Amino acid sequence: MYLPKRQRGFTLIETAIVLVIVGLLVAGTVVGAELLGSARSRALIAEIDGFKGAYFGFLDRYGSSPGDYANAIRNVPHTTVDGNGNGLIESMASGAAIDEHIAVWEHLSGAGFISSGRYRYSAGVETMTSAPKVTFGAYPRIIAGQQFAGAASIRNNINTGNLGPANVLAEIDRKMDDGSAITGVFRFSAVDTVGAAPVEALCVRSSNPEPGGWLIGSVIETNCGATWLL
Repeated sequence: MYLPKRQRGFTLIETAIVLVIVGLLVAGTVVGAELLGSARSRALIAEIDGFKGAYFGFLDRYGSSPGDYANAIRNVPHTTVDGNGNGLIESMASGAAIDEHIAVWEHLSGAGFISSGRYRYSAGVETMTSAPKVTFGAYPRIIAGQQFAGAASIRNNINTGNLGPANVLAEIDRKMDDGSAITGVFRFSAVDTVGAAPVEALCVRSSNPEPGGWLIGSVIETNCGATWLL
């Protein structure tokens, strides 16, 4: 008599083991991504704090903002350019005689307030020899302006530059400020120093349940930027 072959499938135990393994792999991936994001947020927070400390240290010592200091050549070692001393760190495009936001780094490094390198002024865009980079790979920029979300007057700001993931900037905002991308002292910024400018609509939520919050959905925008208002 012909007997059909038994179809052997997975047992309940085998299926459960597979599901547990898959679950552990997924959980490990999620946790790994979260740990990486937290590490990057801590790194950028440390960088922002360093720039703030350098900026205010320079202001306290010389009575003027770096980049804008009109007597830098005379008083700051290894310095080749003076600012116009009007209180705002400006670019040549906005009427200054030099790109003061580039001179910022020469003034700060010459005065010993940053130790990441000795930077030399060169007009135009930031380069490896004229400015440092932050953890995302963009050049930070200390400059006067209003290229940030929400209402405020023109003032000197520390900009992270672009290339920042929205979820990382959201975590920094929660830790350092009010968690909103359009209020407080830490906000979305459209300043770009490497590649394309960030788009506010891709980085900031415009609708409920959290209008003005950093936009964190199934797809995370990785070309965002932020400004710390000085």
